[in-house]
Amino acid sequence: MLTTHRKQLLLARLAADGHLVAKDLAAELGTSEDTIRRDLRELAQAGRLQRVHGGALPASPAVGDLQARAALSPDDKVALGKAGAALIQPGQLVILDGGTTALQLARHLPPTLRATLVTHSPAVALEAAKQPLVEILMLGGRLFRHSGVNVGATVIEAASRLRADLYFMGVTGVHPETGLSTGDDEEAAVKRALHARAAETVVLASSEKLMAASPFLVAPLADISQLLVPATTPERTLKALRAGGVKVQRAA
Repeated sequence: MLTTHRKQLLLARLAADGHLVAKDLAAELGTSEDTIRRDLRELAQAGRLQRVHGGALPASPAVGDLQARAALSPDDKVALGKAGAALIQPGQLVILDGGTTALQLARHLPPTLRATLVTHSPAVALEAAKQPLVEILMLGGRLFRHSGVNVGATVIEAASRLRADLYFMGVTGVHPETGLSTGDDEEAAVKRALHARAAETVVLASSEKLMAASPFLVAPLADISQLLVPATTPERTLKALRAGGVKVQRAA
């Protein structure tokens, strides 16, 4: 089989099954594991999949910059933002991540809500500032332009002084085996620090992030309190995610 045809087969199988196992594919196609691993490596370099131990998973399209991500699942993100905002109780200290879904949450904060919002995203802070009763604390650091958030040791050190009720974490990959992941190591470090300072962590995940993986692990799926997903999420996906030990709720 020609390399091009074999790669097309791998991508078709990944789309159908949601994962690839190099050993099984080598046996099925009558080729070596080294050949399959080379194909997977080249496909990963082209951004077509995410390599994991023993095979591959779908690569999350949500690793693009903010402008690219804004075009992905806009209706899902509005619904997720509304559902997330409804979880906030008066008087709480809430950490809100950066990203396009977090912007929707900030946009849908009730005008009567009195709470303190902590964020390392300038865009999220400005959106939340439209609500007059919400106190806003900014975590400063180096601006990571790709995601529009502050990162680095300054953010992590400031996070260590927080005791938050809720953290709304943004990720680019959500998978029951590979956990919660994102595309940048500094972003992942900040997310872990914020997660460690919250009594509860909620992830708002639009459809392109589900059952996908990115290079840098943030936390196992079972470590968070709740995963909010779009209303149209298939039952088989819900079942697979719940098998990862997390409470999954559809956003209305």
